[in-house]
Amino acid sequence: FSVSLVAVANLVLHQTVERIHVGKKYGDIPRGIFVVRGENVVLLGEIDLEKESDTPLQQVSIEEILEEQRVELQAKQESEKLKVQALKERGLSVPRADTLDEY
Repeated sequence: FSVSLVAVANLVLHQTVERIHVGKKYGDIPRGIFVVRGENVVLLGEIDLEKESDTPLQQVSIEEILEEQRVELQAKQESEKLKVQALKERGLSVPRADTLDEY
C-alpha cells in the first residue's frame, strides 16, 4: 500500500485575459483577477511576448471577435440541424446532447 502526496497551491492571477480564436482571428477580453484552487490546475503557462508578435493570426476588437464567434456557432448549429434532418429522413434518430446523461 503506497500513498502519494501532491502539494497544491492556490493561484491568484491578475490582469487575466480570455483569448477567443475564430479562424485566423483572435480577440482578447480583459477578465481581471481570478483565484483558482490549486487542485483544479492542470497546466499553467506564460505567453512569450516575442513569439506572440510572430503569430499569423490577426487581432481584432472584442466586438468583432464576439460577432465572429456568434456567426460560427450559428453555422455549426445549422449544420447540426441539417445532419439530424438527413438522419430522420433515413429513419434514424440521434439522441440530443442534453439527454445523453439519461442513458
